[in-house]
Amino acid sequence: MPLRHPEEIGYGHVIERYVRRKDSDHPRYRELRSSRVLRPGWPHAERFTRSLIDDATTITDAELNALLGYEWRSRLTAAWLIGVARRASFRERLGDLLLASEVCYSGGAYCFALARLGTHADAEILIAYLDHYLPRTDLRYDQPAALGALLRLDAHLGTRHADRFTGPDGLWEQWVDSLAHLRGDPHWTPAEQRRRTDLRCDFANGWTLG
Repeated sequence: MPLRHPEEIGYGHVIERYVRRKDSDHPRYRELRSSRVLRPGWPHAERFTRSLIDDATTITDAELNALLGYEWRSRLTAAWLIGVARRASFRERLGDLLLASEVCYSGGAYCFALARLGTHADAEILIAYLDHYLPRTDLRYDQPAALGALLRLDAHLGTRHADRFTGPDGLWEQWVDSLAHLRGDPHWTPAEQRRRTDLRCDFANGWTLG
């Protein structure tokens, strides 16, 4: 699907309003990508978090769709807003974008949003993604974020969907081990991917919407 600048559909304001907004020393999309808001002692945390919550609550579906139809900065920001406010109506759209993997950097935000939505339907999207992309050991896309989100959903839902990916010599291990320098690296264990997802979701769970 071709990318369309929001200006083309009458929503040119959404880039400055939601993506490039500055509540710190960097634009919002850059802070979300770096996850500095999650670090203890970050001086801009309160202002940044409040503005993110406010926008997640008030942004319209049409504005979100305009952001999701554009490039990675817009999609990353939109996915965070969807995840913070748990906009379940965007589940299918996020799943399509995740599986398509058209642009860089935004896939981890889709996985965060799906983990926040927290249902069996979200788990199925993540399973489909991992089934498709873990066998592709030549591609380093959003496999870690997808596995971390699925592990969190398993814990929440009482399921064990991730087991078939994480077992000995399973698809996850094969994907990691295809690069020799990653073998045995603790940053690439399933537990570490779960920890990273938990960090984002637990911070979001502690925020008060409204």
